[in-house]
Amino acid sequence: MSRLFAGTPFDIPPTCDLCEQPEEQCACTPAEKEAAETRRRIASERIAPEKQTATLRTEKRKGGRTATVITGLTTAGNDLPALLSQLQAACGTGGTVKPKDDLIELQGDHTAAARDCLAKIGYRVSG
Repeated sequence: MSRLFAGTPFDIPPTCDLCEQPEEQCACTPAEKEAAETRRRIASERIAPEKQTATLRTEKRKGGRTATVITGLTTAGNDLPALLSQLQAACGTGGTVKPKDDLIELQGDHTAAARDCLAKIGYRVSG
């Protein structure tokens, strides 16, 4: 296959995105290239916290327990497990992520601490 400007001073051979070497000299494995492409795709799908609004509410559960539920943050636009870890550390409690429902649950009534943590990260908070 010939390139458009092959044999001219404007000929620029294609290079690998990972190692910056010409493709003929590239030593990257297909698995490394696939992993880099996956990381790039995930990073491009992420939404900045400033552009999202998290909704907090407290729900009563059976046995008189309460749970703080955070909605409004999509799984595709956020790293919900990492966000859950930050919230758990800030609130000192357990919790879970439900990616199908796009929600985070924290054990107990921690709306104030969760609101402060989300606002510190940069999310708009309502509820």
